[in-house]
Amino acid sequence: MADAPRTASRSNPSHLERRLSSWYLRAAVSPRRRAAKRRAAEKRRQRAGEPHRVEYFHLVDDPYSHLAAQLLDRLVECYDVELVTHLVGPPSDANAPERALLAAYARKDAADVAPHYGLTFPRDAAVPTPDQVARISSALAGAKDPTTFAARATALGDALWSGAKDRLAGLAADASPADEAETARRIAAGTERRRKLGHYAGAMFYYGGEWYWGIDRLYHLEQRLAELGATRPEARVPIAPCPAIDPEPPKVGEDVALEFFPSLRSPYTAAAYEPTLALAQATGARLVLRPVLPMVMRGAPVTLVKGSYIFFDTKREAEARGIRYGRSFVDPVGPPVERAYSLFPWARERGRGAELLGAFLRAAFDEGVDTSREAGLRHVVEAAGLPWSEASAILGNEDWCAELEANRQAMYRELGLWGVPSYRVRGPEGVADFSTWGQDRLWLVAAELRARAAQR
Repeated sequence: MADAPRTASRSNPSHLERRLSSWYLRAAVSPRRRAAKRRAAEKRRQRAGEPHRVEYFHLVDDPYSHLAAQLLDRLVECYDVELVTHLVGPPSDANAPERALLAAYARKDAADVAPHYGLTFPRDAAVPTPDQVARISSALAGAKDPTTFAARATALGDALWSGAKDRLAGLAADASPADEAETARRIAAGTERRRKLGHYAGAMFYYGGEWYWGIDRLYHLEQRLAELGATRPEARVPIAPCPAIDPEPPKVGEDVALEFFPSLRSPYTAAAYEPTLALAQATGARLVLRPVLPMVMRGAPVTLVKGSYIFFDTKREAEARGIRYGRSFVDPVGPPVERAYSLFPWARERGRGAELLGAFLRAAFDEGVDTSREAGLRHVVEAAGLPWSEASAILGNEDWCAELEANRQAMYRELGLWGVPSYRVRGPEGVADFSTWGQDRLWLVAAELRARAAQR
């Protein structure tokens, strides 16, 4: 089983702890603070007479790293930057729960998104072997400059993921590979550099105190470089634009269902919630809400470095998409989430299930309402257009537990996913289901709905 039962890891911070974490997170994601940090980084760069230095962290058996590697040359061609490349090891178990599932999903996801960026990743990607990873690592460790690194990473990655074993062996042998000791040293140095700068994953770009994950966040880095005047003359930019959702998508009808798996303690869910509902309404897809317990309440670890990046990244993503999010936080982990879920079946029967979840997410992630207090939960209920007198009488029941566990099992067993927000598009009859994970994949859901509308 992917997760522990809901009773295995129940957290219930005090009111003071919730308020202190709220203050910390609000300060950490403040746009004003981010802008000040960027100005300070630029002043330090100018005083030191240094170039715009972008560091890239490559994980050999990571599909997202392969996508990112394909854009390294274009990044240098289009922007006046000095690229520094690093080899890194995998994230720790604490930062990568469900490692085997993540590897399988990453291959599928990379194949789904690559064509939209003009990149390549095979639909039937091979599973890397330890020997292949070692060969590629040695070849990349032997690269003397970032240009060579980028070219090798792309060519070797193409051979690796396409299953071209002979081509991979030939490319690796012709690359003047580093010996085992030097390769281990390069990986250890890159991993330590990543840790020191405050991250844990592959396919990461770092510039001026800020992290950017793979091709999905490259547009943030491009915007920043453009604002600093680092775009080269006549460059065709952006090289990785953020995919947009058609504001007037075609109708699909209610024989197409959009299953939405949210969690009430997920920053990414909070940012994606209203846009998801808007997409369902605009397309006419039948929205099916399938909430699940937060990961930390299912026994999954979330480290401080990972949690901090998620909150920061969500705020940056929400701003870019014009989504109201993050003016204030109060962590709803534990009993507040459970009490809100205890009201969900009742709210749904009254036709206000979506409104209840949305009101809770706004309260916790934008309005700074302490949902651990009765007054806070009452605010949520009434904001959803529901009577508190009825809600308070049924608050705290466990009628919801079986449904949420069934949702978790469906997400895990049927979709091969465990994080939120996740999506599944079903119907019309005879068309295969489509599933994906992440607030930054809502555009992919929209593209799938558009494709199904065209088939009608």
